[in-house]
Amino acid sequence: MTRVRLQTADSWPGLSRHDAGLAGGFVICNSWGWINSFGVWQDYLPSMMPERTSLEISFIGSVTVFLLFFLGAFTGRLVDMGLFRHIFLAGSALQVVGIFCTSACTGYWQFMLAQGVCIGVANGCMFCPALALVSTYFHRRRSIALGITACGSVVGGLVFPVMARQLLPRIGFPWTVRAIGFVQLAGLVVANALSRPRIKPRRRTGPIIDLSAFKELEYTFYAIGSFSFFWGVYFAFYYLASFARNGIHDPFTFSASLDLLLIVNGVGAVGRLVPNFIADRVGAVNTLIPVCAAASLLAFCWIAVDTPASLYVWTVLYGLFAAAIQSLFPAALSLLTTDMRKIGVRMGMVFTIVSFAVLTGPPIAGAIIDSTGSYKGAQAFSGACLATGGVFMTLSKVVRMRKTGVGWSGKV
Repeated sequence: MTRVRLQTADSWPGLSRHDAGLAGGFVICNSWGWINSFGVWQDYLPSMMPERTSLEISFIGSVTVFLLFFLGAFTGRLVDMGLFRHIFLAGSALQVVGIFCTSACTGYWQFMLAQGVCIGVANGCMFCPALALVSTYFHRRRSIALGITACGSVVGGLVFPVMARQLLPRIGFPWTVRAIGFVQLAGLVVANALSRPRIKPRRRTGPIIDLSAFKELEYTFYAIGSFSFFWGVYFAFYYLASFARNGIHDPFTFSASLDLLLIVNGVGAVGRLVPNFIADRVGAVNTLIPVCAAASLLAFCWIAVDTPASLYVWTVLYGLFAAAIQSLFPAALSLLTTDMRKIGVRMGMVFTIVSFAVLTGPPIAGAIIDSTGSYKGAQAFSGACLATGGVFMTLSKVVRMRKTGVGWSGKV
């Protein structure tokens, strides 16, 4: 009895827990840190491919995120079967291959295959298993543990744009990307060395899609809400630098526009830690609802931003709440799972649903910009998506309240 109680608390051997968190941090750095830095390439690649539109360039980044999420159902199943190390090592190898192949690209379809598809598959092989690994080592402090792990994206979101800003004018595109590749290689070597799965594999894993999960209405609402806010949340990460150069009266230089990416990623450390600290006390869904509302309001307010000073202020505020959405999303999902042996599959299913949102969201925004010649419609689209996500998160809370009998102040 005592042994079971100790394992469900956060007292599994400390070194193993810390190793899992550190390994997950390196994975998030190399996956989401790279993705959150895509604004660099959204702004730079048109100089290499001037014939391509904003929509076409954004599809490269969207395919990367799509595959990261879409492959979640499959990699989650493999984790539950005990194949964590195999899929994790394969993803690490593909990440290195993809980044070094990207350094040699000159045409659109080369970028799509190397940067979009290869790196996307690599991220898909590592991200869901890494989150599932961290989730199994923590119970009471799971939200803050995942929040700390998610800070890896802050590190990558700062390091990669800084490297691009400093190296592109000096050594050119190929060696800049190779330098980033060597940094990622070092991080992935450490991540593979530290990863130690804890939960025993389920040899009889059942179907790859656990449709019974959708019988739980709160899970269904959560999946719909996640699709909605991921449809709009990454628009700023892709187009912020471009907006700074083309969307205000006193435009930024290319180098100065990258400072905004550093800011929006840098403040993410606070945006990931503080909300998750609160979520451990009041509930991840309870925290996510006002965060979605605030992010939606900021997206609509972006329409009125027209000066460098106001853009800096807006970037700080949006970066805080966008980071909170990204880190609370898996934390809340893991709290809706009672059988942790199914965490890989259930997390993977929602990731697959969300994958279609991140695949189409930024290109839709890009199409709006290309067709109207203005960012306002795309900004409104982003705000509406975030607001819709908040509504469905609220519905998920209501269903959970009725099942558990807790009131509005209850922890969900």
